[in-house]
Amino acid sequence: MDKKILVDYETEASLLSASLEGLSENDLTSFPIPGTWSIQEIVVHLMDSELVSAHRMKRVIAENNPLLIGYDETAFSKNLFYDKTDTKMACEIFRINRLIMSGILKNLPEIAFSRTGVHSESGRLILGNYLESNVDHLRHHLKYLKEKRKLLGK
Repeated sequence: MDKKILVDYETEASLLSASLEGLSENDLTSFPIPGTWSIQEIVVHLMDSELVSAHRMKRVIAENNPLLIGYDETAFSKNLFYDKTDTKMACEIFRINRLIMSGILKNLPEIAFSRTGVHSESGRLILGNYLESNVDHLRHHLKYLKEKRKLLGK
């Protein structure tokens, strides 16, 4: 596995909070693109997703080929009050979770990144590939946040 992904995973932990600089409460909760999530909802989604991903990675590291249960991100968004969740706190949880997980990942031997689990919806999951997908997931959503900021004139 490319060690750069470990560096990116850790160093990008603060990008989510940085992406919110200069935004008002109204900016966070508005819908500059109708029919999509607000910036606040994206932030809380990223926090939840990061917590779930860290749990899955820990299980793959600690257990032999564990079953990893999928979840409905739309149901989370609708039923877990994403529109009322503190975005600064969500960003801090995201950041701290990534930093703690980075410490675990950096201590693993190279062979551990080949460990697997079985995702209930998508099948076989390899730790190294899953780590890369987590880095990509943040970057993917940061593009949407940037687009929404632009539409808000920020």
